[in-house]
Amino acid sequence: MEVSLLMLGTGTSQGVPAIGCRCATCSSSDPRDNRLRPSACFMCDSVTILIDTSSDFRQQMLRHGIRHIDGVLYTHHHFDHIGGFDDLRQFNYLQQSAMRLYGLGETLDELRLTYRYAFGDALQAGGGVPSAILHRVEGGAPFTVESVPVTPIPVMHGVLPILGYRVGSIAYLTDTNYIPESSYALLENLDVLVLDALRHTDHPTHFRLEDAIETARRIGARKTYFTHIAHDMMHERDSVLLPENMEFSYDGLLITSKRGSHD
Repeated sequence: MEVSLLMLGTGTSQGVPAIGCRCATCSSSDPRDNRLRPSACFMCDSVTILIDTSSDFRQQMLRHGIRHIDGVLYTHHHFDHIGGFDDLRQFNYLQQSAMRLYGLGETLDELRLTYRYAFGDALQAGGGVPSAILHRVEGGAPFTVESVPVTPIPVMHGVLPILGYRVGSIAYLTDTNYIPESSYALLENLDVLVLDALRHTDHPTHFRLEDAIETARRIGARKTYFTHIAHDMMHERDSVLLPENMEFSYDGLLITSKRGSHD
């Protein structure tokens, strides 16, 4: 099964450049240092599965010409990961169907609360409201989107349990600083790992680069790409710090694996 992962956004909740910042990264002319809010999408044959509706969702869809989405996998409910939810209504119009959303129960509850107008509490529809079908998933329990098997991977974002996702031999784990022991078995025999690596210094809810490298070594994917990168790291300058089989991802990077999850 050939699976691709398109990196739609590889920055933090503020994006890079950050508003008003004049640091070296925010002032960089390297396009790889311009990072939208974190999101990606799996593509397998004709199936497109989005990971999170980031705050830059509309811009990401226009940039890559995406006109069809078969489902959305939510990692968690922080606003930089759900902020583009309202623009799903354009896909409702294009596809003439409700969008299927997948996530932990708490994540879906927060979506209902944050966007309550889309779940029955709108005084009037105005230009329209998103139409969605919510599917509660549990970490470690595989499910399918269309015909594509998806495995949700439990990880921790500080004290908040969230999900990463694996399709075939590609796994995407953003916004984490701890992977439970039981989740490592779900990450065996990976071709590609995408992993959170926020910055050089400690953070209470994200891996620093050094810890991300050590975690990636333990997982042992053939190739690791780091994401959710803050503005104190520069793509070219800091790439020299990475082991041979590890790289920083960047917006627009397309990663492809032709191996199945058990090849």
